[in-house]
Amino acid sequence: MEGSGPSPEPWAGRALPEPAALAALLDAADPRCPPGPAALAELAAALGASAAPPRRERDGAEPRGQDAAGAAAAERAERAGSLFLLLLQKLEAARGCPVPRTVLGHAFIFAVTHKDERPWSTARSRAVARELLERLVRAAGCASVEEFLQGKDEDEQGGFGAVMGLLKQELTKDTWKCNPASKVVFSWALLRVRRPWLCPHLERVLPPALLLSDDFQEENKVLGVRCLHHIVLNVPGADLCQFNRAQVVFHALYNHLYSREAPLIQAVLLCLLDLLPVMERCQRHQGHGRATGPWDQVLQLVLTHMEAEHRLALRRVYAGTLPAFVTRLGILIVRHLKRLERVILGYLEVSDGPEEEARLGILETLQRTIEHAWPRMPCRLPVLLQALLRLIWDVHTERGPTPEPVRAALLQGATQSLILLDRCCHGQVKVLLQGLQGSCQESRVQECLRKVQEST
Repeated sequence: MEGSGPSPEPWAGRALPEPAALAALLDAADPRCPPGPAALAELAAALGASAAPPRRERDGAEPRGQDAAGAAAAERAERAGSLFLLLLQKLEAARGCPVPRTVLGHAFIFAVTHKDERPWSTARSRAVARELLERLVRAAGCASVEEFLQGKDEDEQGGFGAVMGLLKQELTKDTWKCNPASKVVFSWALLRVRRPWLCPHLERVLPPALLLSDDFQEENKVLGVRCLHHIVLNVPGADLCQFNRAQVVFHALYNHLYSREAPLIQAVLLCLLDLLPVMERCQRHQGHGRATGPWDQVLQLVLTHMEAEHRLALRRVYAGTLPAFVTRLGILIVRHLKRLERVILGYLEVSDGPEEEARLGILETLQRTIEHAWPRMPCRLPVLLQALLRLIWDVHTERGPTPEPVRAALLQGATQSLILLDRCCHGQVKVLLQGLQGSCQESRVQECLRKVQEST
């Protein structure tokens, strides 16, 4: 193709040619006069569509023969990936002509769809996809995938907008389950775009994240909550509070607190710990007081579930996040002391396995509760002292699989709790322990009591 006139576009509006024919066509093209952007975008779209994973029903159900269809899609992906590489090579050779962003967007979607182990991929298709991802980053003049998606500086528009524009039709309520790769590409790209580059795309990324989190499959729920958490962390609070977005996210997360799945509960609680301060600041700016709010609402429900929970996995998740809630509420934890005390006593009694994650988390919760609500501790001294001494004795006498460092951590946590109790109860703990030091001959128990007596 010579001259400065418009270049012929033999694939525009037609079916995708065979790989060999298309390769020959690209080889014959003049590097100084590449095809137009519209034709290149159409070619890239056709390449991506030719290797798309097998479609599913609207509810995500897989039709019969899915294994054979996946193998065929992987075979097509090998050929399409090779053609994508050839296309980028030819476009890079055309000096002074940057690779169209739409072409890079289609190449990115294809690469992320096929680069990891999936039912529609093979070792060869994954290798081609990874090579393509590296090649498109270089073709865009970037040093990393993150730079390609975000841009090199705050004023530069990265490729994330183009990717989301191409995914728009695949991420609606009626279509997102039809293509199993849509959620993969969306979440993988979203988690690599951070502040301040994510804020301009908030309107595009929030609805798909909410759709994922609202699904009936736990895998999709967890993925959706992680996407929401990333949005909360990387979008300014003022933008989240506009149009009640933060309230919408809060209600979506709050409903998940009734779940019985530990991975989902953990993802939800971690997200709430970062979302609730944003909502609190919004309420403060709007002139609302801090009488009761989302913090109290969430903690009340969590404590209710903790009190009756018997699954060890969930007990560990709850106990691991509870110290952060106590710290966030500060002195206002006194509103929940009666129920919190029952939870602390119940969790200190029961061992949850070799690592004792629940007990260690509850000991940390107790210490932070004493620090923040110390004026209310003297009236609770008898029950707390009894529970801590029983814990020390149980740890010393139990001969289970608990490693020695974990036993030491439990004894250290119990001792520190006794020291804090003694400080806020004006030395009453030391007085009560004086009689025990002479009657108990166990060395490790004696060591714990001695540390309390020597504390100042």
